[in-house]
Amino acid sequence: MPKLGLTMTEGALAEWTLAPGARFKAGDCVFVVENDKAATEIAAASDGVMGAPLVAVGETVPVGAVVGHWDDGVPSIASVAVADPADSVATTARRPVTPFARRLARDHQVALADVTGSGPRGRVRASDVDAALKARTSVPTPTPAPAPSPPAATASATEANRALAAYRLQPPAPAAPGTAAGRLQPFTGVQQATAARLTAAKQDIPHFYLAREAEVSCLLDLYAKLKDPQTEPRLTLNHFFVAAVGRALRALPELNRIWTPQGALLLDGSDVGVAVHTEYGLRVPLVRDAGRLSLIDLARRANTLAERARAGRLGADEMAGGAITVSNAGMHGLTAMTSIIVPGQSMILGVGSVRELFRPDARGQPALRREIALVLSLDHRVLDGVGGAALLSEIVDGLAHPTRLLFD
Repeated sequence: MPKLGLTMTEGALAEWTLAPGARFKAGDCVFVVENDKAATEIAAASDGVMGAPLVAVGETVPVGAVVGHWDDGVPSIASVAVADPADSVATTARRPVTPFARRLARDHQVALADVTGSGPRGRVRASDVDAALKARTSVPTPTPAPAPSPPAATASATEANRALAAYRLQPPAPAAPGTAAGRLQPFTGVQQATAARLTAAKQDIPHFYLAREAEVSCLLDLYAKLKDPQTEPRLTLNHFFVAAVGRALRALPELNRIWTPQGALLLDGSDVGVAVHTEYGLRVPLVRDAGRLSLIDLARRANTLAERARAGRLGADEMAGGAITVSNAGMHGLTAMTSIIVPGQSMILGVGSVRELFRPDARGQPALRREIALVLSLDHRVLDGVGGAALLSEIVDGLAHPTRLLFD
């Protein structure tokens, strides 16, 4: 089990992409690991032949544990255990499939070979698996047998996955008197790990919050002149926020710190995380040294990271580090957002939507302003209100003078 990030201590084996006895080349995906941040495809370091797996699909093991064997010489294929046909993915080992789509197909016993991919290069997405599942369940079938009981704790992980998939496909049983009707939707390994990590973050990190309104009339005017859907990279307002945070870290490097049991760790550079919504959860890739990039270079890097996040292709090194993340909810029309700090960091900036309102000018006359609410969540173990206010002021000032963010 590889270590995918500084804070990772265990991971769930989400999928074996090769059946025992299958030959593979260096760079081919051998298995998929899920943790609270991502589903990561683990590639072979050299050519070989797949041996017997030691860890079942769905099982969580500590970092460093042996999960299976492979042969780098001439193997005795006959001695290799035969794979269960339901688990064999030899026909789809090199087919582009998002990790979430693989998980849905596995949970619902959908053969990926029969699914038509709608993504780039025929990549199979979760929506494609859903479509195949609906087409299968829409065919009239005989009266189903009684729903099986949920898998026993002593069953193997593979058997549990099959039983759970069958259980989920049965019609929901009538609710007992006094209970709400519904159907249980089990959490995935990533969802369970994310819930545990965020619960621990909220319980262990003493959050406190600072809020400011940022006047963004100049920013919106500049953005209107610069944005062009026909040119690359595609600019968004969020790129300005990431740039402003990066510049603020450069101006106040003593605040670029995180908590460790041994003391406050001062970070080099000005890395800024960007919260990206994907079909299988929130991902936070890091724009490295965002405070030193021109806006165009920053947008190019951020867009590439967002695309990799949505495709489930982020590497562990692309999500590790940094003291702060930008989480923008403005596109959803939210006035403001108070966010939970990403585990391992010490701050997160919640960004709201643009609001137009009148405020008195220097002469006391009503003046139209365009503002965005910013809420900075901080870890009180390593940061205080004075430092947080200073950082937030730097961010607001950068947004008020957006031309400063254009160049490196």
